[in-house]
Amino acid sequence: MSEFFHIDPRIEKAAQKALELCRESFLKIEEITEYNQQKMLAAFAKAGVSESHFAASTGYGYGDRGRDALDQVYAMAFQAENALVRHNFVSGTHALTVALFGVLRPGDTMLSVTGIPYDTLRGVIGLEGDSSGSLKEFGIRYEQVELKEDGGLDFDAIAKRVKPGLKMVYLQRSRGYSLRPSLFVEEIERTAKLVKSQAPDCIVMVDNCYGEFVEKTEPTSRGADLMAGSLIKNPGGGVAPTGGYIAGRADLVEQCAYRLTTPGTGREIGATLGQNRELFMGAFHAPHVTGEALKTAAFAAALYELLGFEVTPRFSDPRADIIQVMKLGNEKSLVAFCQGIQKGAPVDSFVTPEPWDMPGYDSQVIMAAGAFTLGASIELSADAPLREPYAAWMQGGLNFHSGKLGVMLAAQAMLENGTLKF
Repeated sequence: MSEFFHIDPRIEKAAQKALELCRESFLKIEEITEYNQQKMLAAFAKAGVSESHFAASTGYGYGDRGRDALDQVYAMAFQAENALVRHNFVSGTHALTVALFGVLRPGDTMLSVTGIPYDTLRGVIGLEGDSSGSLKEFGIRYEQVELKEDGGLDFDAIAKRVKPGLKMVYLQRSRGYSLRPSLFVEEIERTAKLVKSQAPDCIVMVDNCYGEFVEKTEPTSRGADLMAGSLIKNPGGGVAPTGGYIAGRADLVEQCAYRLTTPGTGREIGATLGQNRELFMGAFHAPHVTGEALKTAAFAAALYELLGFEVTPRFSDPRADIIQVMKLGNEKSLVAFCQGIQKGAPVDSFVTPEPWDMPGYDSQVIMAAGAFTLGASIELSADAPLREPYAAWMQGGLNFHSGKLGVMLAAQAMLENGTLKF
């Protein structure tokens, strides 16, 4: 029992049983974590990382050895030909946007085979709103293939849509605000093989957010030409204060670098302003921290299933990302859950999250996120729109012990407001 937090003994007992149920899952997670941590350490060694790489550059940033070594580390860790890792990517959506504008040209077609992308990318494509400068405005066509009823990829439909001359097939690995399963690297590889068999020059691009270091391999080692993500999710290890990455084929990454800065200068410029040390440290911690988030997710799945709620994925299921969904049944339960998660945060634990009208959503949204880095999804957080099926999307946990406590405090909050019954 906790000496520092009030948790009902019945929740403590259920948590102990949940830990027992998770024993085998934890062993599998730790095996993947160890493999990826060794891979990361090897990447640091091969890149010859030294203290001199932490030095700050200013102005144009010419000759920044640390910036170049960081790109090498991520490229090797992602088993990609090259990588572009920068603190001035302001979000994962920004990194994805630079990648899309970097390789697509007027008249090209982008085919999403995982249905409609996550909300923040819709304005980039030109599907929603009237944002100036969308892909649509530049004459880039967008098409999509819907997922099957079970949320899986519809390979038959994809095969019918992929033709020679198609420029890009796009996959979103994680589920977003949906209940469909996240994509495993094996499924991405199968998609890439199908695409290349029918359109060899087609670019296979992956939104890899939430999926980095969850499996032993990454999409770029199994057929994907390009992928992108955020450093305040898995690959920043909870240390990177901001930033993002693009990784993949060397020629495509170079095109993205020209879009990030200017044609002709590309990756050769860009001052690091003293950010290198934190980005290196974040990369080094990323496999371990991702493993801690996965253990937190598996424990939460086991506990809430024992408490009578439907969860996805289940504690024993293999995982393709760090996101855990709990279907809590009603608005009152959902709000209590998020408020309990907030109480388990190291930052702003005294804040009480409340539902609010968030731009871009058709219902109120509640968010719990007491993080050292604003918006960092690798730190324990939970958010949800207040609509059926009243599910909470939980992710993160810098270390399992605090993550476990936050999950238990969420159950305690539900018990106290009468929505959890024993």
